[in-house]
Amino acid sequence: MASTEVAVIDYGVGNLLSVRRALEHCGAAVTVTSDPRLILAADRVVLPGVGAFANGMAALVRQRLAVTVRDVAARGRLLLGICLGMQMLFDNSTEFGVTPGLGLIAGTVVAVPATSSTGDALKIPHIGWNALVLPGGRENWSETLVQDLRPGEAAYFVHSFMASPTDQRNRIADCLYGENPIAAVVGRDNVLGCQFHPEKSGETGLTVLRRFLQM
Repeated sequence: MASTEVAVIDYGVGNLLSVRRALEHCGAAVTVTSDPRLILAADRVVLPGVGAFANGMAALVRQRLAVTVRDVAARGRLLLGICLGMQMLFDNSTEFGVTPGLGLIAGTVVAVPATSSTGDALKIPHIGWNALVLPGGRENWSETLVQDLRPGEAAYFVHSFMASPTDQRNRIADCLYGENPIAAVVGRDNVLGCQFHPEKSGETGLTVLRRFLQM
């Protein structure tokens, strides 16, 4: 069977080598590229990213890749945003003022709460391993990006902002930080996102990437 072709978008923001190696470990044929033709021709597309929302969006727009990412989604290709890449799938972010996003999932990106549910101070950014849990109202992960995981399995996070989906049905998995729910996995149709880094999350992350390749 031929390998699934995955385009990892190179727009100057993100840990591309780790993402590439993780996908290749899972059996994908990976192209790291900023060429819209190669991105649109791939079976799957990954939008990675680290850093500030405004910088990421500016880089996408400057390289005319924001249009390409929207085209990927419109054509029904599976699109996976990782960390900042996930956040940019949303309508906007409040980081350093309001910055428009890609508008592929309704909602906004807001600061991770700096206090716990009991008022204790939390370290920001949220860094480290945290367990994935079912969001309120969701009974299971069947037919989702994390269907092969069990609640309680941990993934690796590094972030100061978090996505807040307008439609809670787009919230697939959460983690809890100071008992505050953080959207860890989101999805709407063919548009998917992980706030955590699957490429840094050991077997949990590889399990997620394998499912992405099989969907």
